[in-house]
Amino acid sequence: MKKYQFFYLAFFFIFLDQFIKLLVHYNMPLYSEISLIGNFIKLHHIENPGMAFGINFDFKYTKLILTLFRLFASVVIGVYLKYIIVKNFNKTLILSTTMIFSGAVGNVIDSVFYGILLNNSPKNAPFELFNGQVIDMFFIDIWEGYLPSYIPFLGDTFISLWPVFNVADSLIFIGVFILIIFQKTFFNSNEY
Repeated sequence: MKKYQFFYLAFFFIFLDQFIKLLVHYNMPLYSEISLIGNFIKLHHIENPGMAFGINFDFKYTKLILTLFRLFASVVIGVYLKYIIVKNFNKTLILSTTMIFSGAVGNVIDSVFYGILLNNSPKNAPFELFNGQVIDMFFIDIWEGYLPSYIPFLGDTFISLWPVFNVADSLIFIGVFILIIFQKTFFNSNEY
């Protein structure tokens, strides 16, 4: 691949992520579900007000702080991506970083703009800009249900073994997975 084709690839990933999110938002009511492969793989439209796995803290400015962190992380990853492209680093490292960058930017767009554009900021948000909720839709139903009351700290808790996720989350996961698997190839070469 030529040097800047990775930026075109990043643009494609971000476009795909946003296209699917908006397609789900405008065509599926919130919390609705469509089976893709039996009851195992489904489209399940939710809006995530917090972090990964729906983790959220009961603090008025949690979403704003999270969005600013996501924005900062995206800029840092983007600068690093440009650096490793210009220095012609290992192509697999560039690809995995491109995937992570694309996923981060995809979720930043939701967090920064969807509160205003889609009116989906949480009810307790102080303002809509920087308080948008991330749209998630892919669900692999491994197991979900209530844990028995005799399990300490978790008893009588509803649990799903697989979170609902989106294209951006998948890109981040796959990019990090590639980094972990091939890290010796990336960081033991003479390029560094």
